[in-house]
Amino acid sequence: MTEEKTTTGGTPAMGGTPATGGTPATGGAPAACTPNDKVMQLIKWEKIKYKPFELTGDYETPKVTPGASNSYRSQLYTDSAALGRLGYPAGGLVPNWKDVFLKKMEEMLTKYRSVRLFMEICVRCGSCTDKCHYYLGTGDPLNMPVARQELMRRVYRRYFTLPGKLLGSAAPGTEDLSEELLAQWYIYFYQCSECRRCSVFCPYGIDTAEITMAAREILSSVGLVHKYMNEIIDKAQTAGNNLGMIKAAVVNALEFVQDDLQEQTENTDILVPIDVVGADVLFVTPSADYFATPHIESLYGYAKVFHQAGISWTMSTYASEGGNFGLFVHSYKHMKTINKRIWDAARDLKVKRVIGGECGHMWRVLSSFSNTMWGPFDYLDPKYPRPQHICEFTLDLMKRGALKIDKTANDDVIVTMHDSCQVARGMEMGGYPEGQFDIPRGVIKGVCNKYVDMREDTIKGKTFCCGAGQGLLGDDMMPTRVKGANPRMQEYHRVQRDHGVNFMALICAICKAHLSKMFPIYGFQMEEVGGIHQLVAKAIVVGAKEGV
Repeated sequence: MTEEKTTTGGTPAMGGTPATGGTPATGGAPAACTPNDKVMQLIKWEKIKYKPFELTGDYETPKVTPGASNSYRSQLYTDSAALGRLGYPAGGLVPNWKDVFLKKMEEMLTKYRSVRLFMEICVRCGSCTDKCHYYLGTGDPLNMPVARQELMRRVYRRYFTLPGKLLGSAAPGTEDLSEELLAQWYIYFYQCSECRRCSVFCPYGIDTAEITMAAREILSSVGLVHKYMNEIIDKAQTAGNNLGMIKAAVVNALEFVQDDLQEQTENTDILVPIDVVGADVLFVTPSADYFATPHIESLYGYAKVFHQAGISWTMSTYASEGGNFGLFVHSYKHMKTINKRIWDAARDLKVKRVIGGECGHMWRVLSSFSNTMWGPFDYLDPKYPRPQHICEFTLDLMKRGALKIDKTANDDVIVTMHDSCQVARGMEMGGYPEGQFDIPRGVIKGVCNKYVDMREDTIKGKTFCCGAGQGLLGDDMMPTRVKGANPRMQEYHRVQRDHGVNFMALICAICKAHLSKMFPIYGFQMEEVGGIHQLVAKAIVVGAKEGV
């Protein structure tokens, strides 16, 4: 796979920092300039042409190529008003950036003991080196999880250990803060999707995602604020959803879904309820489900499930977003603020339970952090003390015979499932080990006759990230996304070639958005990607309610 820059000027590619060395000198910045000018030049975004890998049905460990993905840079957020609302500095790098950087890093090491532990215990065994989809796609050594960690670890040893304090940069494995090192932090910590695959293979359980999250919070504190993620966080906190839709737009979108469902099914009783006080269920889902393909097809499935089961449910115009990008930037404050809208709506609408739709990071925050942030939820029905995933809900109804299913409706597809990384490695489902793998597959097999799993070392706990998780979904990151998608595209090609698979089922909004773009780039049809409840929508028989 090759790429070339389509703009001129800017910074020549920096040589990649090997795991054992420091940051090489970087050209491209004028000799006399402010630190802000220098960093802005080093991380300047440039449009890059990209090509997909040739599909062979396998992925190979690439040749190490220092600096190979140094030019894959994400855009900075420059909206001063939004940055003010988010609590970040505007105008780029703050003048006293080194002091701010070290103060924030000390806070991360003190507040999150795991980060300090991970700084200390790595023995550089190499178990993680070829487990990252971005390293497999780029060959850049700084995309090896251990080498990306070293960018932080070198600063840790220099400023937060006794040898570093006494000997300075002469101490082994240390490096002084510099604009060049800061630029590498920004470039490479935003080439990590925090998917945790490397952690599965680490004998010490080092969680690269936590290191990346802490690094991103440090970067934001000095004025290097990622545009795509923080723009969405601002919309979620001001408008109530990631798309910035006002209440009237949300209502209009959901009414369109309801009208279309009634027309498709010729059943005027099927509803998409909005802000219904006293409903049994508050249903929250990513705002992409309101209209974007293939997301909206799953929303049709959710509505059919609730209708056929005879469940009283509602959606909320106030809690019109299930996704929570606060997780991506390691901001407990933003994560908590976004999550609060869901629980405020649950209380105001007097519901008995909360159910979440198909979204990986939404489900992780909803199920793993909600109770800590806003519990206890003693106003909910004691039988449902925690949020429930829509797949749990649907599978339970299917097992109890509350839904009438015609599996032949999906006989045009042979299905495989991509395990979304946040679901696979970030939380549980169903209250038992590996339920997050069994339950979604149980739903698929309950509505389809033909199902094939991909190879075991590419799914479930060892699943590859789609290639755009944790905020790397912006169009400015397309070269990174194309390369990061390669392992999953190769495996899909293999099961298509060997087993005739023609549909990949997903339970994550980011996976849907990303892979619906990657499939055409890699030569597949966009329609081969969709949600699990898209399959449910096709198979469920709408008619007389079966009851629960």
